[in-house]
Amino acid sequence: MVHTVAMDTSALMMPVESGVRVFDELDRLLGQFDCVTPRAVISELDGLSQGGGAEATAASVGADLATRCRTIDHEESYADDAFVELAPEFDFVVTNDAPLRKRLLDAGVPVIHIRGQNKLAITQP
Repeated sequence: MVHTVAMDTSALMMPVESGVRVFDELDRLLGQFDCVTPRAVISELDGLSQGGGAEATAASVGADLATRCRTIDHEESYADDAFVELAPEFDFVVTNDAPLRKRLLDAGVPVIHIRGQNKLAITQP
């Protein structure tokens, strides 16, 4: 089975910020998956990458990683709201954003997040 996995901004920045090999970890957890990213995440990464320092570097790497995902359109302008709007389309969402994780779990969407140093784990609603 091919799972639809949505990546948020924090997920795409994980390789730099947390040393997580996010796509390798998704392979380990799920096997086959189709990666998607809401358009608002691409905009957020582009904006963050314009700054300076570690966050800009992480966002720049995240924007490069996002090219491995299919970009999807949505109505909401705020990225977190877009994830909730699109939640029924996803089998999993990868995020390290605690408030978004809670909203998604409340909406019945399993969340993949960092557990320990550099591994990902699934939390079911």
